[in-house]
Amino acid sequence: MRRMQGAAGAVSFVVAFLVAQVLLSRFGHLAPDQPNERSLHERPVPRTGGIAVLAGASISLAFGGTALSLPLSLALLLAAVSFADDVRSLPAGVRLLAHLLAAAIFVWYALPALAWWQAAGVVLAIAWLANLYNFMDGSDGLAGGMTAIGFGAYAIGAFLAGETVLSTVSLCIAAASAAFLVFNFHPARIFLGDVGSIPLGFLAGALGVQGWRDEAWPIWFPLAVFAPFIADASVTLVRRLGRGDRVWHAHRDHFYQRMVRGRLGHRGTAYVAYALMVACAGLALLAVPKP
Repeated sequence: MRRMQGAAGAVSFVVAFLVAQVLLSRFGHLAPDQPNERSLHERPVPRTGGIAVLAGASISLAFGGTALSLPLSLALLLAAVSFADDVRSLPAGVRLLAHLLAAAIFVWYALPALAWWQAAGVVLAIAWLANLYNFMDGSDGLAGGMTAIGFGAYAIGAFLAGETVLSTVSLCIAAASAAFLVFNFHPARIFLGDVGSIPLGFLAGALGVQGWRDEAWPIWFPLAVFAPFIADASVTLVRRLGRGDRVWHAHRDHFYQRMVRGRLGHRGTAYVAYALMVACAGLALLAVPKP
């Protein structure tokens, strides 16, 4: 079983790496992220890297991941909507509706016994994770590295609990993100784009709930693993709401954005974020009750 999972991770890494190469060499003109007064980059960068990550993650279906085909399929549907947004800029209401529908379909299928108000809370939590992932994808190497660490922790936690399918799918996402990071670390040649950040945020929430449902970990485990992402995005949102800002507009108020604009820069900020993520993930894994 370990060999099969190792092979799945290796193939996912190679596929994501090759797809990223093709995207850069043949389709670098698609969906460029043009710098503006709120950007942290100084030249146009393609926003198609999420396609490479999802291509690598989809390899898990060939290694026994079909039991989790619903969340993976919903993530791909969100990727299609998000790619349309990257290319043509969809209305915020349309995007949010897609996020909520995907989360609702997953919760209806995975947790049919929940009371309506409990299900609504889980739906909102998954939709928030999808959006905060998008908010936090604004610095070279940040979201890619945090994805590799976060889903790597999912893979370890699920493996220790005997949930092989969940472990394999999580490992493939982590491996594909690591391959993407080769091209995304500062100076970044490609960004995740909405096509990557929204589906990955959705999967962080959906697979976290899946692991809770299957008793691989307590409900707090996904929150602890992704605590650096959740804390930065949530605190920033509350502060902006308190000031009466238009929260759907781009800005540079996140803590990581301030760190990049300060002395740390992109590389230093990524290293600090990775250290925080490893610490949170490691402590969460140690705190999970052993079967």
